[in-house]
Amino acid sequence: MAKKPTGRNTSGRGQRDLTVKVKTARGRTLSSTRWLQRQLNDPYVKRAQAEGFRGRAAFKILELDEKYRFLVPGARVVDLGCAPGGWIQVAVPRINALGEKSGKAVGRIVGIDLQEVEPIAGAEIHQLDFMADDADEQVKEWLGGKADVVMSDMAASSSGHKQTDHLRIIALCEAAAYFAFDVLEEGGTFVAKVLAGGAEGDLQKLLKQKFAKVANVKPPASRSDSSEKFVVATGFRS
Repeated sequence: MAKKPTGRNTSGRGQRDLTVKVKTARGRTLSSTRWLQRQLNDPYVKRAQAEGFRGRAAFKILELDEKYRFLVPGARVVDLGCAPGGWIQVAVPRINALGEKSGKAVGRIVGIDLQEVEPIAGAEIHQLDFMADDADEQVKEWLGGKADVVMSDMAASSSGHKQTDHLRIIALCEAAAYFAFDVLEEGGTFVAKVLAGGAEGDLQKLLKQKFAKVANVKPPASRSDSSEKFVVATGFRS
């Protein structure tokens, strides 16, 4: 266990810089070294480790829910592209999936992903492509009915070309939106990650046709140097 700082200056050179420095090792690029250094010094990464979350992204959905209150006891939730499971970890207690809140309705959550995901108590996780034929019907069967919330933190694989990556994630978000149209209950909520970049106008138009309110939000847990933001669409109208 690391010792707590004593507050004494033993070097005579002022306060020590507590930022973790990472040396460039053989075989490691400068960009990967910078990424590793950022991870090691990211307060959300440290909080995730301390609080048992599978990744810093857990705080994004937590902050969005604090503002919009869509993860309520009894809610039926679908998490698209749920790996590694941080969003599910936040949702389980909030929707009372384990029935631990006496007198509150018990919710259900189904997570799906292309890759296998380690189980999480209170959630049902399946390996499935949400764009496959009849995926919407399969999810509703697992969920026991239509969903109150469809959420997605999916991102397309990076090509290294900013505009291409932007178009890919917008296309992925649009696909998630159409999936949500098929599985959401009246009045339901859709939450998804997008990238700011100028091509999201059609997506916004599409969502405004189907939801009473559409908000674009950058939660504090999103890195300031990232172009990611989240769309929160509430009041689904079929």
